Amino acid sequence: MPTAMSLGLPNVRGRVPLLVGLAIDSFGGGCAGPLLLLFFVRVGDIPLGTAGLLLTVATLFSLAAPAVVGVVIDRVGPRNLVIGAQFAQGLAFAGFFVGRATWLLFLCALVMTTGQRVFWSSIFSLLSDIADEGDRDRWFGLGGMMQAGGFGLGALAAGALLTIPGDEPFLVAMALNAVSFFLAGLLLMRIRASHAKRAADNIGGPAPLLRKDKPFLVLIAANTVLALCTMVMGIGLPVYVTEALPAPKWLVGVLLAAISIVLATGQTLVVRHTEKRRRTNVLILAGVLWAVWGVLMAGLLHIPVWAVVPGLLLATAVFAAADVLHAATSNALAAAVAPVRGHGKYLSYWQYSFTFASVLVPAFFAQLFEVRHEFPWLAISALALVAAGTIYVLDQKLPHATTRRD
Repeated sequence: MPTAMSLGLPNVRGRVPLLVGLAIDSFGGGCAGPLLLLFFVRVGDIPLGTAGLLLTVATLFSLAAPAVVGVVIDRVGPRNLVIGAQFAQGLAFAGFFVGRATWLLFLCALVMTTGQRVFWSSIFSLLSDIADEGDRDRWFGLGGMMQAGGFGLGALAAGALLTIPGDEPFLVAMALNAVSFFLAGLLLMRIRASHAKRAADNIGGPAPLLRKDKPFLVLIAANTVLALCTMVMGIGLPVYVTEALPAPKWLVGVLLAAISIVLATGQTLVVRHTEKRRRTNVLILAGVLWAVWGVLMAGLLHIPVWAVVPGLLLATAVFAAADVLHAATSNALAAAVAPVRGHGKYLSYWQYSFTFASVLVPAFFAQLFEVRHEFPWLAISALALVAAGTIYVLDQKLPHATTRRD
């Protein structure tokens, strides 16, 4: 068996610029993302509360982007939207580099968050378009690996920049991210993706999703919960370790880096070893594992001190297993369920599950954590089981062929 096939890799001939572009894009995001709030405070001289509010408002304004993408994607093609999103985000971070006025920083944040939404609402349609027959799941896995690897390296760069005093680290991070977006956009311009037939088929009339596809809407709701599971780790782990557990603070960075490594190396292998499994069953397993993870995290408050670090390692391993199963499968399931007519619209609306989760997760964790430290983990455990049960029931209503690997 060829090595590429044994590793679950797709045919990448002629599509390497796309992979390099995804990695470069994610490197810049990993470098600048963790420093953005501090940039507003240190360089923009904006109070922390105001800076957080500006970013939140900008995110809320961007919520309309996936719906707009859904209207136009099958006419203009996802490739053009992804390229436009890259250049828009590059301009936003260039604006961060040169701007200091609060109104300008907010405008750049609005362009940045809107560009992010357009990118995530289009990229999986693009991956579907460039994939060979039977390679779609593998492309989703490989694309996710390139992004996770790039983000991890960027996060390491951000940590190194923070050792430099003054404003320079933040300015360097913003400049690096602007350059990374422009480079990624230029690389993506070299990709040729066929979308004409689907665009022609989809002219006129509302998408079936808005009229009658209730199973897909339920699937979006279930995936919102699963997306909440994957996002709450990054938000909650630093707070949990710092405020509630007798564990070394440096362990947070090690654990988050370990999860990134799993995502960066494991997604195509997951696809390879689950090719004969129904996609819905893989997501159900991810939900069950997240439920176990939530119980393990809550239980860390009620075990001997010597067992906290081993328990945290075990919980993180369970989380990583669930995360890589979900990352390698969820978008592939949406792409398979989406009909040819309106395919791009379906995938753009699908991204609302991740959008809603990103908006909900800070308040979800913070409010429950203040009541009792176990509550966020127990709540996420219960929600993960609800999502898994919903997908199990939904599996009976989805076309059999769409829930199996290509």
